[in-house]
Amino acid sequence: MSRSIRKKQLKPDNGSTPVPGFLRRLAAIIYDLFLLLALLFFATALLLPLNAGEAFTSQQFFYPVYLLVVSFFFYAWFWTHGGQTLGLRTWKLKVLTFNGEPINWKQAFLRFLGAIISWAFFGLGFLWILIDKNRRGWHDYLSKTALFFDSQDIRR
Repeated sequence: MSRSIRKKQLKPDNGSTPVPGFLRRLAAIIYDLFLLLALLFFATALLLPLNAGEAFTSQQFFYPVYLLVVSFFFYAWFWTHGGQTLGLRTWKLKVLTFNGEPINWKQAFLRFLGAIISWAFFGLGFLWILIDKNRRGWHDYLSKTALFFDSQDIRR
């Protein structure tokens, strides 16, 4: 299949391909959340010896920042290297630019930031998918990226 045909198939605006729905996205988010929690436990275990094995206190502001940075690199690395976290791969989804190209680190940062903003407003940015004609959330528009069905599954 030629590259231009594949790009055209990936665009959600042209109506030629179905766009992933809210429940499928939610399932991928929950799947990735379990993986992220395991990673954050591991990241905390690496840091505990530097805190004399004691729990972190609210005065130690670097700890939540550290976990946020670890979370960003977890998502951004997968998004920029193949467009799929394990949750996205399981549910046959892929993060790409609006025109079907792989995303870069800047877009990954904007997507991550947009997702935090979406959650900060009680998930309204994610719920936006339910009313948006292109089924995109705030983080999609902010980063100029979107979720698509994996192109390998389109051909099957």
